Amino acid sequence: MSGFDERKGAFEKKFAMDEELIFKAEARCCKLFGLWIAEQMGLTGADADAYARTVVAANLEEVGFDDVKRKVQPDLKAKGIELSDHALDGKLASFFDEAKRQIVEENT
Repeated sequence: MSGFDERKGAFEKKFAMDEELIFKAEARCCKLFGLWIAEQMGLTGADADAYARTVVAANLEEVGFDDVKRKVQPDLKAKGIELSDHALDGKLASFFDEAKRQIVEENT
């Protein structure tokens, strides 16, 4: 095997690992975000966990977190809770960073 083929294989393996990390981080982010939203709505325990699972599932609709925000906004509004898109984006960014950190720590 040539050096080029070895580098190509290593690059492809790293790319696959990076994509898997992103997928896991997005799912973990949505779970953390869903638990936070549940807390804002006064949900605890099994109810909070169940709500977080619906948020994770909502993220499978499209790339990015817009689908997640569309899922939680009516739920928040129904409870009389006003959170701006900016606030939701900030929380999602924070939880995404936290999720990546947790996953990296788990894999080292």
